[in-house]
Formats: sequence, structure tokens, C-alpha cells
Amino acid sequence: MRLLTGPLSMFGAKAQIAVAEKKALSCAVEFVPFGVKRRYDPKHPDVLRINPKAQVPVLIDGTLEIFDSTQIFEYLEHAHPQPPLWPSDAKARAVARLIEHKSDEVFFPNIIRLMSLQNDLAGNDAVAACRRAEAFYDEIEGRLADSDFVAGDYSYADIALIMAHFFAVRLGADINESHHRFDAWRRRVSARPAVQQVLSPMSDFLRSRGLAPPAFYQPCNAANRPEAT
Repeated sequence: MRLLTGPLSMFGAKAQIAVAEKKALSCAVEFVPFGVKRRYDPKHPDVLRINPKAQVPVLIDGTLEIFDSTQIFEYLEHAHPQPPLWPSDAKARAVARLIEHKSDEVFFPNIIRLMSLQNDLAGNDAVAACRRAEAFYDEIEGRLADSDFVAGDYSYADIALIMAHFFAVRLGADINESHHRFDAWRRRVSARPAVQQVLSPMSDFLRSRGLAPPAFYQPCNAANRPEAT
């Protein structure tokens, strides 16, 4: 099995964490060429061939070739069900899938909008994007009232949200002082070995380009840092 991703791909990082959480799974993680100026140009030939959008992540497992982080989640869960990363209860599973979807398709578009507004974060468009992000934080804060994770047990929903939030904080859409449960949640999730395995090198990549990773993320000590997949 091969997973093609990039050093600053939010969706690729989701798939990386999922692969790392499936501890018995043998999967080679391959970073496609990436540059700050040229980004992913030229495109990796397997990415071009498999994904009509020419984007990572792409998963190759023998004759199976798929793209999209959510589709990769679904395949991994069916093909490698242990440890489970969707709740077993049907309603809880539906909630987890909903939050995973909202993280990608409702919350993260606001963060994408902020990418082009970094020179005007006090402007109306940036403020509106941050308010929409804050409304999602409010929703998650409520969901965490009776649970350590966003849909009961730790799941793909937590993976999706921690990665979207990691990028959000970098771009100016952090939580506020009322989101104390969310703050505890992000520290809890980002301390997981599989998440550290992805966020530590991503943070190192940011620092190598003179960019700061989110302050909430605390990497493992070098002696305890998990090895890459």
C-alpha cells in the first residue's frame, strides 16, 4: 500500500493519521514534490493519473487506486477494521460522519478563504470567515460537554477536525476563551502518537520556511517522538 501526500496537505495529513492509527497496517507514505513558490507543480504522475483534480491524497493498494481523504477513511475501515475509527453505534457513527463532513465542507472553506486574506485579517471578509469558524467551534464545544471526543469514542471525525483546526489557527481563526472544552480536546488529540507522527514533521516543515506552527501544538520530546510510517 502507498499513500501519496504532501508536506502541507491538510487532507493528506488526515489520511496519514488514519494510516498511522491502524497500527498493524503496512503503508508507505510518499511525499510528492512540493515547493513554496511552485507548490505541487510539476504534478506527481500517479496523482495526475488517478485523481481528475490532480490533488493529494491518493491511496494505491495493489490494483485499487482511490483519492479523497474521506473515501480513504472508508476503505481503511472496511479493509482494516482494527482498531475501529468509526463508532459501532449507528447513530454515533452518523454523527461522526457528519462532523467529519462538516469539518471538510463547512468549516474548512472559511479557512481556505483566509489564505487569500492574510494581508487584511481585520477586513470584513476575514472577520466574517472567522465568525463562521467560531460558530463551528461553538457547536463542537457543546458536543464535548459529555465526551472526551467529538462523537463519543475517538474517530475519523477527530482526525478531520484536528487537521482543519491546525490550519485554521495558523491562518487566524483560533478558538476564544469560552472554548475551554475544545482547548482540552485539541491538546488531547494532538498528543496521540499517530497525530504527533504527522504534526511534528509538518511543524518542522513550517519552521524551515520561517513559519510558526500553532502554539497549542506541543511536539513530543525527540527521544519519545514516534518514527514515521
